Amino acid sequence: MTLLLDSRTSQNASFASSLGVPFPAILSPQLYGQVGLNIVRPTGNIRVEFFTTVSILLPAGTPPTGIFVIIVRGTTTNDPIIYSALEVSLPSNTNEQVLPITVIGSDFNVPAPENNQLIYSAFVSTTTLGPVRIGPESFTVTAYSD
Repeated sequence: MTLLLDSRTSQNASFASSLGVPFPAILSPQLYGQVGLNIVRPTGNIRVEFFTTVSILLPAGTPPTGIFVIIVRGTTTNDPIIYSALEVSLPSNTNEQVLPITVIGSDFNVPAPENNQLIYSAFVSTTTLGPVRIGPESFTVTAYSD
């Protein structure tokens, strides 16, 4: 029987256009969500499911841009990457573009943490300067065991 261990949400921005955070550098991952799950007495294999959304504004005249989303088990981009996604925008000479990116993924056979806490973090980066994080931004993580 499946056992729910914990579920948490990191809600950085609840509404569209509620942020205005430019990317400071090309391919410089920006943290937009982080959760710590309490994993006490798991029975069997631990599996984690997550879903996340992040919205990026590309100003008019932005060249084709790659937007990377990575999810790590830990707190930094040096920790194990368990999921990555790439969205590529088309060039827009006259109009700004809003790219809402939503991903769903999982992490299977997660080792039981010695301190009873699993931390997951969500990062986003771009291949050009000019894009802006505008919201919404949300990151939900749920852990189960068998």
